[in-house]
Amino acid sequence: MRNIYRLFFNLAGWRIQDDRPTGLERYIVVVAPHTSNWDFFVGLCVRSLAHMGDTKYLAKKSLFKPPFGWIFKALGGYPVDRSKHNNLVDAVVAMFDRDEIKSIALTPEGTRKYQPDWKTGFHRIATGARVPIILVTFDYPRKLAILGAPFPLTDDPEADIERMKDWFRPHKGRNPEDGVR
Repeated sequence: MRNIYRLFFNLAGWRIQDDRPTGLERYIVVVAPHTSNWDFFVGLCVRSLAHMGDTKYLAKKSLFKPPFGWIFKALGGYPVDRSKHNNLVDAVVAMFDRDEIKSIALTPEGTRKYQPDWKTGFHRIATGARVPIILVTFDYPRKLAILGAPFPLTDDPEADIERMKDWFRPHKGRNPEDGVR
């Protein structure tokens, strides 16, 4: 499968800049800006080509419905029902604690449209599970996937999110008008 991802990536002209330290096994991948369905396919390629192991991902529940829902599950997806408060943070922390997952990816905007207020659950998961956050962006104009070094967290999630947004702002998604502002 990696050869198929490599072929797609090479034909499309994409490159990967990986600033993660070697030996990092447990982490949360925060991907932004999420502006297109194409981000999913680029993300699958990056996960494989950057040797991110069995990184799982969180996605909206509706993607997991028949007839194609099984594909998203087979590719490592966990459905999220965004209409309910269902202790998702605690559930993901427990999955890390049980070694059920080593890494998981999510988009803090929770949608493909511009969202000024990011969800904070990923910050609570990272601090609860004591795992670092890796910022990842797909810069479409440059066709460059960037995997950052572990992002230093503080006890102030809102301030941390503003610093993360500063890191993401220079990078443009497929639909730049929906990107980080």
